[in-house]
Amino acid sequence: MATRTAGGNAAFHNFHNDYAHIADPNERRRLALAEIDKAPFGWYHIRAIIVAGIGFFTDAYDIFAIGIVTTLLGIVYFQGKKNGGVIPTSADTAIKVATSGGTVLGQLGFGILADIVGRKKMYGLELIIIIFATLAQALASNSPGISLVGVIVFWRVLMGIGIGGDYPLSSIITSEFATTKWRGAMMGSVFAMQGMGQFAAGIIALIVTVGFKESLLTAKTSSYADCTGVCGLAVDKMWRTIIGMGAVPGCIALYYRLTIPETPRYTFDVSRDVVKGGSDIKAYLTSKPEGIPDEVARVQGMRDSAAQLEIPKASFGDFMRHYGQWRYGKVLLGTAGSWFFLDVAFYGVGLNNSTILSTIGYGTGPNVYIKLYNIAVGNIILVCAGAIPGYWVTVATVDTIGRKPIQLGGFVILTIIFCIMGFGYHKIGQNGLLACYVIAEFFFNFGPNSTTFIVPGECFPTRYRSTSHGISAASGKIGSIIAQVCIGTLRTRGGATKANPNPWLNHVLEIYALFMLGGVFTTLLIPETKRKTLEQLAGEVPGTPEYDPHMAGGRAMEARNGSDRSEEEYSSDKAV
Repeated sequence: MATRTAGGNAAFHNFHNDYAHIADPNERRRLALAEIDKAPFGWYHIRAIIVAGIGFFTDAYDIFAIGIVTTLLGIVYFQGKKNGGVIPTSADTAIKVATSGGTVLGQLGFGILADIVGRKKMYGLELIIIIFATLAQALASNSPGISLVGVIVFWRVLMGIGIGGDYPLSSIITSEFATTKWRGAMMGSVFAMQGMGQFAAGIIALIVTVGFKESLLTAKTSSYADCTGVCGLAVDKMWRTIIGMGAVPGCIALYYRLTIPETPRYTFDVSRDVVKGGSDIKAYLTSKPEGIPDEVARVQGMRDSAAQLEIPKASFGDFMRHYGQWRYGKVLLGTAGSWFFLDVAFYGVGLNNSTILSTIGYGTGPNVYIKLYNIAVGNIILVCAGAIPGYWVTVATVDTIGRKPIQLGGFVILTIIFCIMGFGYHKIGQNGLLACYVIAEFFFNFGPNSTTFIVPGECFPTRYRSTSHGISAASGKIGSIIAQVCIGTLRTRGGATKANPNPWLNHVLEIYALFMLGGVFTTLLIPETKRKTLEQLAGEVPGTPEYDPHMAGGRAMEARNGSDRSEEEYSSDKAV
């Protein structure tokens, strides 16, 4: 039995003593985690969603606003007979790919470090990087020694590192603090803030366009080449405002991220501090920053429980052995492969919204003002019509329908939609293309775009959960880079003209259909995680289909002796 400590009152509860009567550290761990798993949905869950979700709001704003901003950069910095106010394809691609390149580094780096040094120590650092790089972009300018594109590419790589870190950290922190019953909805709500970020990017673009209406109207034609002088000055202020506004929500959330407690699962399984983990759970459920156990008892508890804890220790060798087994390796292949196939099409289409809008009639107008106004409005329409509803339908159904059916169904429908858009491009007309695009946006988000974020945050063991999520997310961003560099640029193949600037767009859409079909097969490799505890999914709970004696450590002997006790039975043993 652990030593009971003195102190505690109505204001400052002695959380340590809640489990002091239980001698077995593994039993104490199970009972403590059961409190999180079975807790009723409350304000502490909503707070966790908001703190993590604001980060994704910022991420989406910064990523998708660049599709509008590159149009404005062309007007300001690429005037003259050669470009006519239109940014060259190479510069446009470089700016967009820079973020994805940095994101890959951030997802892998922050993912690995969060498993080594802890979630708490890394959370907030990525937001500081995003804020700093965002403000730096807004203040960037041309110089004789370096072009504006080069400066923006540098800062967007740095910003991408911060954005990349947000993916594994926000996912696993939400997952490890969530109640089992509504874990999918909580993680989906965090990711759904992407839709709100996209919407905000469109709204800010619309506001600044209307705000500089009189200046923009000095350009008498729809040609960007005519937007010089007062018009050009207004556009220069517009793109800086759009970029700079992306730092505002991050500043709001920064304090709460820097003061978040360590997740109890990390404290138990990696830090192997049973006393602190139990105290942190009680503190979290009572809306306190963290548990503060007696330090003497804590150190003694760590020493006494070190040899008894059954959870395997993290190491590079253990990592390779774990994923060297097909049983676990196929899950990582499934999550990484699904995210890769998804992002090829998702970012290939999303980052080129201006191209899609031009094709369906929302990128044109009699003058520069109407043209930019239509681009902003068109982006808002697409987000509201397809993306935002898709995100929130996932939130409403992911814990009832399940992750795997939503992802599989989404990939199948997207394959069909892209086939229609590609092979029927010249037959369905502008209205048909717009309808298909909106439907595709809906099933991206009520489908694999949401579930590829949720599943990797659930199906891996705690000691490698962040690393595995980072690997999966980085695979997706590699797909987005391929979409931008290798596939998206093909849209101008075949002799682009002013009348038909994207002669090969139909074939690009056909290629995206093939990648969606690939996602159908990788989805078959992932498990269904609905309404299962993270410990069950990691194979630690005897009597369940996922049970693995190695993952349960010392429970292997118990399993061989015929015990079929489930986690629920363990939890029911808690003393009053």
